[in-house]
Amino acid sequence: MSHDGVGTRSVMRSVAVLGASALAVSLLAGCSDPDPAGKPLAGQDIAPAARDLVADGGTLRWAVDAVPETLNTFQSDADATTTRIAQATLPSMFRLDESGRPERNPDFLESAKIVETEPRQVVLYKLNQAAVWSDGREIGAADFAAQWRALSGKDSAYWTARNAGYDRIEKIERGKGDLEIRVTFGRPYADWRSLFSPLYPKDVMGTPDSFNDGARRKLKISAGPFAVKKIDRKADEVRLTRNPRWWGERAKLQEIVLRAVPRDERAAELAAGQLDLAEIDPGAARRIALASPPRSATASAAGSPVGSASPLMGPDRRKLTPKQRRDVAAFRGFEVRKSLEPAYTQLALNGADGPLADERVRRAVARALDREELAKLVLAPLGLPAQPVGSHLALSGQAAYADNSGAIGDQDTEEAQALLADAGWVQGGPIKEGKKGEKAAGPEGKKAGKGDEGEKADGADKADKAVKADKDSDSSGGDDGTYIVGQDNKADGGEGREGREGAHLAQDGKQYGTKQLEQGGAPGAYAPRGTAAPAGAAARPLAKDGKPLLLRFVVPSGEGSQTLRTVADRIGLMLERVGIRTAISKVSDESYFKDHIASGQYDLALYSWPASAYPATDARPIYAKPVPAADGSLNVEQNYTRVGTDQVDQLFDQAIATLDESESRALIRKADSRIWAAAGSIPLYQRPQLTAARKSLANAGAFGFRTPVYEDMGFLEKGAKASASASSGG
Repeated sequence: MSHDGVGTRSVMRSVAVLGASALAVSLLAGCSDPDPAGKPLAGQDIAPAARDLVADGGTLRWAVDAVPETLNTFQSDADATTTRIAQATLPSMFRLDESGRPERNPDFLESAKIVETEPRQVVLYKLNQAAVWSDGREIGAADFAAQWRALSGKDSAYWTARNAGYDRIEKIERGKGDLEIRVTFGRPYADWRSLFSPLYPKDVMGTPDSFNDGARRKLKISAGPFAVKKIDRKADEVRLTRNPRWWGERAKLQEIVLRAVPRDERAAELAAGQLDLAEIDPGAARRIALASPPRSATASAAGSPVGSASPLMGPDRRKLTPKQRRDVAAFRGFEVRKSLEPAYTQLALNGADGPLADERVRRAVARALDREELAKLVLAPLGLPAQPVGSHLALSGQAAYADNSGAIGDQDTEEAQALLADAGWVQGGPIKEGKKGEKAAGPEGKKAGKGDEGEKADGADKADKAVKADKDSDSSGGDDGTYIVGQDNKADGGEGREGREGAHLAQDGKQYGTKQLEQGGAPGAYAPRGTAAPAGAAARPLAKDGKPLLLRFVVPSGEGSQTLRTVADRIGLMLERVGIRTAISKVSDESYFKDHIASGQYDLALYSWPASAYPATDARPIYAKPVPAADGSLNVEQNYTRVGTDQVDQLFDQAIATLDESESRALIRKADSRIWAAAGSIPLYQRPQLTAARKSLANAGAFGFRTPVYEDMGFLEKGAKASASASSGG
């Protein structure tokens, strides 16, 4: 979904080869592999334990980013905590397995299958006969029908944020008995398993008033192992308690308290004994790992002693500073559980106008990137599998995954330069002296948003001056502002060599571009600070029509976003090798997405999308071709790169209407190859997931793809030990 500038070949014959032959090779390679989806790169790390080893009772204190504004996941202000509460308290017909694929949830569903395809698709649900709401009423057809009507999009009085799939339903009716529900679709829908998860009671979905307000601050009726007991906004916490009417395995925990704790305060809260479980940044992870090395490290294949250095632990534990020894004492009861999040970080290119409107330039950017090196920089220091992501629409292990990056090709400096030359960009070409405030070669008419920090003059104007002079840029005096990559020693993230020594972990606490509505959120992109410049000398700057090729790379300026800036610097250096200059423009975290990404005020940017088990549904608005709206504006949906094609739209439409699962997956993979070829966005790496957990806590931690099983979480019986859980999937 993010955009990435990449250029085409230097001659038209070469362009045709890349556009057709490389794409065909990619597709044929996918067809020859019996299962191109592969396996997840990393598995769960949750300290698994059998239920008989987990004590009955206790309270789990779990850090979250915020107390949610609503408990209704179908509203626009729903967030990751909304999703977490729904998973613990509401029915879901399907949940995700360890590979990120939907599986039937037996607590609610005995079976669900397509029983008719002509003249209409009909899905028959058979519910678990024990499934009841917390008020004692059976879960049934009335609940399904109420949710369909609320989310169908036919009644604007319902303030819904999405209706994908529900708008294709024609009718819902009882089957042969109360436990059977027949759902008839007016149009075929391949992703039917995405529906009714979560399922709300008809009391919430039945009327616009109850939908809009009934589940915002309370959830009177539930049907999960837990129920919402209290939302305390003064204390910034949500308290969940055992549901006495739960028919499944009884929850081991008596309560779960979701506490809103800022990420930069979580290490202190853990050390003070105020939390049991928290997603953390890599800096905090390293501090905790010194006190308790990861279980995988204590029994490494190489037989390394516990005290020795490791990617996550950092320096030899036998040579600790006084501060590190204090951390060892403070975090002795905790450990770091790590996996990969079901989300990836990408480079986005704004193809609306300017140089990146030319596909050849976008393809050149892509060919300049060493994605494997970027993945290693981010993940190897954390001891996680470091492989670049090969798909926009799924991650390794998911059913629709295939590595289609061959449609654009690997890093190739000569190829990138040929593409740029074919687009008319000449090395060392003449540059006209522009008028004051005139832009270099970025998109026309773009202005910095009001959230930009440290920019006393137009960023492109300053960048233009920097291209012409071998001296410090106007913004070199502070951390914020605009600077040219490769000048002012800015490409090391603003730190000297001394500041980088031992910086095994760095973090970015923000996540930009996530679909919190459909799926849970995830913390940010991570990368080690101050990475070295790529090998090879920089090419002479390129020019065309008297203007230099200079792209504005917008990054957030907050303290927690240092690694996004580091990654941006590294990408800028890679682009410099082929003659593309980048002006790094730092803007406030608050304005980054709203005022720059969503509004199109950028050339290059880094942000993330979560992976979906239903890409035909969830990914279409991200890659849909922008269309003119009635008022003359451009309707981009979630396609913030503004790059799309009719062919990709048609492939999505075909995939969503194809009930043969194998054929639907093939269409999704073909769409992904076309997205790669258009070079609108470049997936980089799957993001790390680091969780601090009390050592005695079982069945919780870094969940990876799998939906958490809340009723199995708890604290180990005295003397019991959890099983080892691998952090890499074979």
